[in-house]
Amino acid sequence: MTATRTIGVVLITLVLAGTAVQALPVTDDRGITVALERPPHRIVSLLPSLTETVCALGQCQRLVGVDRYSNYPPSVRALPQVGGGLDPNIEAIVALRPDVVLMATSTPVGERLQSLGIKVLALEPKSHTDVHRVLETIGQLLGVPGAQRVWREIDAGVSASAQSLPASAKGTSVYFEVNSAPFAAGETSFIGETLTRLGVKNIVSAKLGPFPKLNPEYVVRANPDVIMVGDRNYSGFEGRPGWSNIRAIRERRICIFTPEQSDVLVRPGPRMADGARIMAQCLLDKAP
Repeated sequence: MTATRTIGVVLITLVLAGTAVQALPVTDDRGITVALERPPHRIVSLLPSLTETVCALGQCQRLVGVDRYSNYPPSVRALPQVGGGLDPNIEAIVALRPDVVLMATSTPVGERLQSLGIKVLALEPKSHTDVHRVLETIGQLLGVPGAQRVWREIDAGVSASAQSLPASAKGTSVYFEVNSAPFAAGETSFIGETLTRLGVKNIVSAKLGPFPKLNPEYVVRANPDVIMVGDRNYSGFEGRPGWSNIRAIRERRICIFTPEQSDVLVRPGPRMADGARIMAQCLLDKAP
């Protein structure tokens, strides 16, 4: 019996060893398939939502470097920073010896890193469906379960926020500004999708795209009931030509989010349910 057990253990060990060196092909948002011999243990992330996704799957310890904007969970603030998504420090990334670099498709150094022999996975979630897909892709990359559980928690949290709103808040027209250019969150963005699930009307229609740059006159004509904006973008907000006549400004129905709240709201990732709660509270406080 002992000999049989020994043979069994050896066989299992050989099977597991063989599995460990098999490639894990993962296709990113560029349509490029990235093959790794084993799940990565040294990861550099250049996008906060991807950083948060790795951690939501319980694998924060695999991160060895992040971009300057990744600040959640708090533990990642102690990691080496390698610049931003648009201006990453290639030398700093190479020095960290990553098994893979996670980045947005808009990050300009993907080909350069690949030429240096570094694996790159480009993922850029822009909608709820994208967030679900990216969770599954990163779970596959890491070789861990949990992506479906995390998504169910996100989805349930958004639904709970919608159910928390009274009928009187439904149909409220909302303008959500993401940048003072002004760029706005349209109906097809993940923020816009959350607003739709909360039962309110986004003044920025789907035909304008997810995050369009608007003529300020557009907002004046739309005359929203409630405005949502981060305090980083609020300076000079009410002094824009004609904006003093907007219902939301005239009646002081403006939600000004703190930097911490803004970080939650503008990242398409595991904290989208928290973002829905923040927007729902805004509507409870400000909806006419």
